[in-house]
Order: sequence, then structure tokens, then C-alpha cells
Amino acid sequence: MTLSRAVLIWAGVALAILVPSAFALTSPLLQWRDPVYIIAGFAGVVGMALLLLQPLLVGGHLPGLGAMRGRRVHRVVGAALVLAVLIHVAGLWITSPPDVIDALLFVSPTPFAIWGVVAMWAIIGAAVLAAMRRRIGLRLRLWRFAHTVLAAVIVVGTVVHALLIDGTMESVTKAVLAALLGAATLKVVIDLRAWAFR
Repeated sequence: MTLSRAVLIWAGVALAILVPSAFALTSPLLQWRDPVYIIAGFAGVVGMALLLLQPLLVGGHLPGLGAMRGRRVHRVVGAALVLAVLIHVAGLWITSPPDVIDALLFVSPTPFAIWGVVAMWAIIGAAVLAAMRRRIGLRLRLWRFAHTVLAAVIVVGTVVHALLIDGTMESVTKAVLAALLGAATLKVVIDLRAWAFR
């Protein structure tokens, strides 16, 4: 890969992450909001941005990292993603416990909350599965299949959750980030063929 192409790829990824984040930080909806609410909301934005990196890392599509290093960074980013989700949920709990309880019990009147909880549990499940794979002796192919299914649930849940919310993320840049996330995940799932056990 030429240097110019590598620079273009990294620049494109940076723009896909930084532009929606910048719009979210400067949203007029943040005026008069408590700091905890702002941190919780931006943690969700960071989580979605980190999620875009995951298929690119595991698929080896980020220049300069290589397959093995990419997978190691994938694990680090996965841990950061879990932390972002925990901050997001904890902040929302502090600002409005009844809404979080309704979402966790799947009785929330707002559909975006349900999709967010589904994505949250899938993220936790994927993290636990990754941490416990060797301890429970799970075969590599079976683990890849399970991890891929959870990743698909995470991406679908996150995208629907984000698109249904009329919040701090600007609608056009949010839609572009969601489309890129979906396309990157679909490409890597097809390329790696995790469903093939042969």
C-alpha cells in the first residue's frame, strides 16, 4: 500500500470520528445541561466512534498495524468501548434512575432505550466471552462465530439506538457514521466468514 493511500485511509477514519464528535460537543442542546448528563451523552458518542474502529482493526484495514497488532489494538479498543458504555449508563442513571430502570426492564416507552440496552448487553457479552475464551476452553471457530453474532447485534442495536435519538449528535454526520459503521462491519463479517465451520 502506498503512503498516500494509507494517509487517505487514516484521514478518512479520523474525519468519520472527529466530525460527528465535534458537532455533538457544540450542540445547542447541551446548554443548561448538568455536567453529568453531558459526560454521559458524550460517552455514548465516543462509544459509537470506537465501534467504527473495531471491524477495521480486526479486518486489517488500518494501514501500519498489521493483522496481529490490529487484533491487539482491537482488544484495547474493546475495553475502552466497555468503559464508555459504563460511563454512559452510569451518567444516565445519576440524572434519571427511573428511565434507566425502565430501559433495563425493557418497559421503556422510548424504543431507542430498548435498542441501547440490547447493544449494551451484547457489548458486555462480547467482552466476557473474549476474556473467558481460554478459561472455558471454547474452540476458536465457535468463539469467532459467537463473537461475530454479538458484534452484529452490537452494531445494529447501536445504529438504531443512535438514529432514533434526537439528541446532541447532528443528524447528517450521525447518519454518515452509522452507515460507515454498518458497511465496515458487513464487509469484515463477509470477508472473515466466521459462520463457516469448515
